[in-house]
Amino acid sequence: MENQKNNSSLKAIVVVLALLLAGSLAYIFKMTTDANALQTELTTEKGEKADVLKQLEQLRATYDQAIADNTALSDDLVAEREKVVNLIADLKKSKGDAASMAKYRDQYNKLQSNMKVLIAENEELKKQNQKLTTERDSTVLVLGEAKKFNDTLVVQNENLAKTVEKGSKVTVMNLRTQAIKVRSSGKQIETEKARRADQLKVCFALAANSIAKSGDKTYYVQIIDSKNNVLGEKKTENFGDMSLTYSFTTTVAYNNEAVDVCEFLDGKGVDFEKGTYYVNIFDKGDLVSKTSFTLK
Repeated sequence: MENQKNNSSLKAIVVVLALLLAGSLAYIFKMTTDANALQTELTTEKGEKADVLKQLEQLRATYDQAIADNTALSDDLVAEREKVVNLIADLKKSKGDAASMAKYRDQYNKLQSNMKVLIAENEELKKQNQKLTTERDSTVLVLGEAKKFNDTLVVQNENLAKTVEKGSKVTVMNLRTQAIKVRSSGKQIETEKARRADQLKVCFALAANSIAKSGDKTYYVQIIDSKNNVLGEKKTENFGDMSLTYSFTTTVAYNNEAVDVCEFLDGKGVDFEKGTYYVNIFDKGDLVSKTSFTLK
């Protein structure tokens, strides 16, 4: 009888030890699995940070090359390059966790999008300047030849007039619009929120053109809200058969060199609403540039 009790106790102890051993093995397995998962996550995040840094460095190199071209867009290119440099510095200081990397990846995508637009405009400007220079040189050559061939003088003069008229037009480019929040200190802060906007800032550039007519040039700025309402002064001007309702005008002193223009539409008496806004620039009755933006 005593032996049976001892055997029963021994069996109970063996069962308990087996359960403890199984629990220990399960706990060790879970800890090992969690550690491996954490190591994999850290390795992935480190690789993501290095990848974004590499792409940002490439973005900065692209801007360096474009700035070296020394076009009318140099100031805009420098400003965007500064944003890239600042983002690189911030990213290097970050821990590189998944949440922050998503934010940096989003900012990189926006900067890359801006870069594509500016680089395309920069290339177009270089082509236009080269074309105008070629046309001007060709014009001088044609005039010289015209003196030798009086029988074709009238035809050559007509062709020359058409070339000069086409090449002498001033190009309006790099149109961009920002909603601005004005603090009590007078500091202006860009915003995408309709309820925070106090005014709209409209900026564009006039390209350099050595054969264009210099002097004051007046442009009509038209801003249309999401409900198809023209904001601002809402004045109307007629150009032949065309009737133009505009928000405001801006007069630029043009001396054949590139010039940046910025104007503000005050929000006093205007409730900026959510939606897409359309901005058009007119040279008299000709639409010379357009863009759009969205307020949330």
